[in-house]
Amino acid sequence: MDDIALAEVTRGGRVESLHHGRIAVMDDTGRVVRALGAIDKPIFPRSTVKALLALPLVETGAADRLGLADAELALACASHGGEIRHAETAASMLAKAGQGLTCLECGAHWPTYDAAAHALAATGAQPTALHNNCSGKHAGLICLSIDQSLDPAGYIDPGHEAQRQVTEALVMATSVPHNETNRGLDGCSMPTYAIPLAALATGFARFGTGRNFSSGHASAAARLRSAVASDPFMVAGSGRFDTTLMAHFGNRIFCKMGAEGVMVASLPDLGLGVAIKTDDGANRAAEVALAALLLDLGALLWNDTDREVLAGLAHQVMKNWNGREVGTLRAAGKG
Repeated sequence: MDDIALAEVTRGGRVESLHHGRIAVMDDTGRVVRALGAIDKPIFPRSTVKALLALPLVETGAADRLGLADAELALACASHGGEIRHAETAASMLAKAGQGLTCLECGAHWPTYDAAAHALAATGAQPTALHNNCSGKHAGLICLSIDQSLDPAGYIDPGHEAQRQVTEALVMATSVPHNETNRGLDGCSMPTYAIPLAALATGFARFGTGRNFSSGHASAAARLRSAVASDPFMVAGSGRFDTTLMAHFGNRIFCKMGAEGVMVASLPDLGLGVAIKTDDGANRAAEVALAALLLDLGALLWNDTDREVLAGLAHQVMKNWNGREVGTLRAAGKG
């Protein structure tokens, strides 16, 4: 099946650009609810699976024994913008594990949120690994390692015991193999595994309902969803799609953007999971496509304010540097 147009950019009343891709909507049994494009084709989920990787941190009791707060659990699921609170929360997680900055193996980069990068540069300081958008995920792996009396060094390697546990969580959720045959290397040096888009969507249906999870993992998923709902800023940051969507919907929707135009969502009340992949890796296209899809899927659930929020995310006005409207970014065919 050919991939379809997911989003379009307009200018002067004409479609200027098109973003193509695929969408899988699955229930927690693995049944296809909606398929647009080649949903059985493997993709690298990238950062979309961070909440699944955080399951062992909670399920083993490590989070409780180390006294991790909701904000810290939310950061473990995050691709954050490197704002002050993000970096401070990552540092707090490490401190609770008795570790410091040098334990992080994700590498350093400037905050992806421009205002945070400018503010840091104005102080004359350089970014550290705490500003890496994946620092919360890495801090979570370090916390898991320390709690289980493991040497955290090399926690990013597939053979490390903590890495083995989080990979098993991915297999449990998606019901597909994660091994050397489909392994790649993510931007933060953690493994990422190519799996069918349909399997990724199934995993997030189960993240919302607990199906196919042990009772401990199901409770961990519920706690992580609650932590994210209570502090969605930690998962992304200022002005981000994920933050806006989850700040409004709370526990009703979990969503997570990943690199190269991968997006997932969990809809616990409907027992559904969504996975989107854009062919050109455009995150903006995945975002508007998800908003439009949610408008449709939750038609009987959403109130007027819900629909207004989703409509605004699915059809965004684009302005130039003078603040003048130049066009729109919208779900394809929704003009």
